[in-house]
Amino acid sequence: MTSLLRSLLDDDATGFAVLHRRGTDWLDVLAGDVLDVDRLADVPLDGGTVLALVPFRQVRERGFPAHDDGAPLRCLLVRDRERVPLADALALLPAAVPVQPEGFDIDDATYADRVRTVVEEEIGRGEGANFVLRRDFVARADGAAPGRTVLGWLRALLEHEQGAYWTFAVRTPGLAAAGATPERHVSVAGGVARMNPISGTFRHGAQHPTDAELLAFLADTKESEELFMVVDEEMKMMSAVCPDGGRILGPYLAQMSRLTHTEYVLEGRTDLDVREVLRLTMFAPTVTGSPMGNACAVIARHETTPRGYYSGVLALLEPDGTTRPDGTPGYEVDAPILIRTAYLDDTGRVTVPVGATLVRHSSPAGEVAETHAKAAGVLTAIGAVARVPAGTRAPVLADQPGVAAALASRNDRLAAFWLRPQAVRPDPALAGRTALVVDAEDQFTTMLAHQLRHLGLDARVLPWQEVPDDPAADLLVLGPGPGDARRLDEPRVARLHALLARRLAAGDPLLAVCLSHQVLALQAGLPVAPLPAPRQGVRLEVDVFGERPAIGFYNTFAAHHAGPGRTPLLGLEVAADDAGVVHALRGPGVASVQGHLESVLSSDGLPTLRRLVGHALAGRAR
Repeated sequence: MTSLLRSLLDDDATGFAVLHRRGTDWLDVLAGDVLDVDRLADVPLDGGTVLALVPFRQVRERGFPAHDDGAPLRCLLVRDRERVPLADALALLPAAVPVQPEGFDIDDATYADRVRTVVEEEIGRGEGANFVLRRDFVARADGAAPGRTVLGWLRALLEHEQGAYWTFAVRTPGLAAAGATPERHVSVAGGVARMNPISGTFRHGAQHPTDAELLAFLADTKESEELFMVVDEEMKMMSAVCPDGGRILGPYLAQMSRLTHTEYVLEGRTDLDVREVLRLTMFAPTVTGSPMGNACAVIARHETTPRGYYSGVLALLEPDGTTRPDGTPGYEVDAPILIRTAYLDDTGRVTVPVGATLVRHSSPAGEVAETHAKAAGVLTAIGAVARVPAGTRAPVLADQPGVAAALASRNDRLAAFWLRPQAVRPDPALAGRTALVVDAEDQFTTMLAHQLRHLGLDARVLPWQEVPDDPAADLLVLGPGPGDARRLDEPRVARLHALLARRLAAGDPLLAVCLSHQVLALQAGLPVAPLPAPRQGVRLEVDVFGERPAIGFYNTFAAHHAGPGRTPLLGLEVAADDAGVVHALRGPGVASVQGHLESVLSSDGLPTLRRLVGHALAGRAR
């Protein structure tokens, strides 16, 4: 049946979407009415199917900054649909219209300078672990109606791209787009939420890569650390939407026509409204950075134009036949990230936004090349760049010798806690205690609270602005965050100093993590200074009071202790390395750690957390 698809070929007034989802041999054709809403909670879920286009500016719902271009949160309220076999659709869809390339809106040299600035000034001063910087390839497509144009692009993408999670075309008033996105952001079906962080890019173009080249990519420290960092960031989101946390599956290869990525799948159970799941996971760190709040601030500082729909999501919300406790219909959602997508406006201007993930050891030239490679898959398919000759597609790279073992070995560095279902196993010495975790603008606190609950504590999280002066909790956990602990003129940092000082004065149990560990070190009379090189996304074995756990670190600054003995003030015991970098502090009722025991990189994180929490709570009357 192709009547609906056929009717759309010359109808540029009806809103429509045509979708191909990985693993299927058909296209879903959807048509209906268009409704723009203000917030995700306003997306109408009254029993019908809705396709929502969520722009990047919507991240302001989470309180994060974004350039505002007015891009609407647009809903296609589906009233007509059909399923068309892929072969029939390819025979019916039009050929792609000619596209005239104009080049990137930001030239290579300027983009390289921006990469250098972000690495040196943002990562270098502790604003975060990784950031995604965008630029747009610009072209023109004149002559055909936008709806017919994007349907032609859809055909080209189906014929010339491979490995996409979704391949799609969308047309609504003033907005036409077609893309082949490799990455699911989030889905919920049967009460199971899944996220699919993809990072690390192997550029092979039209050539067949050698086994040695592929294995070298899999062994590359930058590429693996880049993936681990985004897994950490998405596990924060999973811990926010799944009461039992989430677990990690993989890693896998995501192979496309001109490049291949490494990926994990994260999953956990949730009973949240799917719109709330979308809101709490805006947006993927693979297209923004981490921590999320500061990533959005960095994007606003270094990208001079709004993002439109780039790095937002295309969310298909469908009734699942259940009824929620409030009597409303239950829904499932499948939401890929809007990347590798070409946008066409009504003047014939084409834009293909792409970005590179910048980490501490990024090279400007390498990140420039990555943006070219990411744009190439879409551009070659729609004819803006010479297409890959027939017969030159790479073999299935995941089947090449040594690949499975190389991928599996990555998990040797990860915490087993996050690789398996996490049943609560209370520690009798900790069970029943309460913990208040202070969120200092890094959602690692959601993972930290989840681990504390696993140990048997009743843990909750509050933003730093909402924490009372004297919180009524057995344990106050001052959490991690971006920035410099010496900046007392910064309200967030000043509040951490005040909370910590009051807790110490009261003699009540306290655990301080990362940035807050540095706050404790300053109050204990130790200097805090930048490290020679940032430790963002680094896994190290360090001394923590006689044991050497493997811990993940995300810090640019560190406390320093010149020699043996306790801290000049407070008399705290110090765990430091041979260079004097302080990894942990402890004293009566107080403990701290520079690393992130909750990180997926901390293979010894949970037992170390148990030990430090137990120390802080020792002697506290129930």
